[in-house]
Amino acid sequence: MNMYLHELKSLRKSAFIWTCVLIALAALFLSIYPGMASDAADFKKLLSGYPAPVRAMLGINLDYITSILGFYSMIFSFIILCGAIQAMNLGVSILSKESRERTADFLLVKPVSRSAIVSAKLLAAFTTILATDIVFFVVSYFIANGIKTADFNGKLFFMINLTLLFIQLIFIAIGVLVSVFFNKLKSVLPISLGLVIGLYMIGAVFATSKNDDVARFISPFKYFDITYIIKNASYETQYLITSAVIIIAAIAATFIIYIKKDIHAVS
Repeated sequence: MNMYLHELKSLRKSAFIWTCVLIALAALFLSIYPGMASDAADFKKLLSGYPAPVRAMLGINLDYITSILGFYSMIFSFIILCGAIQAMNLGVSILSKESRERTADFLLVKPVSRSAIVSAKLLAAFTTILATDIVFFVVSYFIANGIKTADFNGKLFFMINLTLLFIQLIFIAIGVLVSVFFNKLKSVLPISLGLVIGLYMIGAVFATSKNDDVARFISPFKYFDITYIIKNASYETQYLITSAVIIIAAIAATFIIYIKKDIHAVS
């Protein structure tokens, strides 16, 4: 418990900054909506001039774009990208920071098992992400409610926002798994940005393909189709299962590898 609370305390500042970033993005993009809604026909005509592959990459669906949920689905891809970077950065750093900060030897000689160390750090990471998302969900809902030009389905808005948490859990799991393969990781940012942006671009490219059902499994960013959520008020089962498998498998592998590996403090 002490280790968990210590990790939470050390993550407070970054969690606060990322929460502010996500809220600022939502506020900035949603502030555009009233102007767009007042001139919806011209805005829709403008977007219809974009090639279909470009619209697919940007998550633009002309059938819903003039509604607040449709507009939010377009801007939400950028919010998810930032949230994924936060989660990946947290996942890669949560275990590797002991070596970077030269505290690995001190931590590992304590009467606590390695599995307990991983558990406490992962729980702190998950708590941080959950707290960030709860604040973001609440604030973004009030922003959307304040700028709406017509009533919208609060359940669908929540379901759209919940995909942010799902994506972040995937990237935390991937991040901690990646980190245990490095004995000495001096900087987490290049790895975090490289993997997240790489997977994001792969997903964007696959979005332009007509036969992308199989290809979608490669990029977590394409596991949750916002248009599908709006139409069906549900998630696609196969991608929910895939998400759960990735998270469980990555965390299980992290425990196995971390317990057996040699831990080196930075000299």
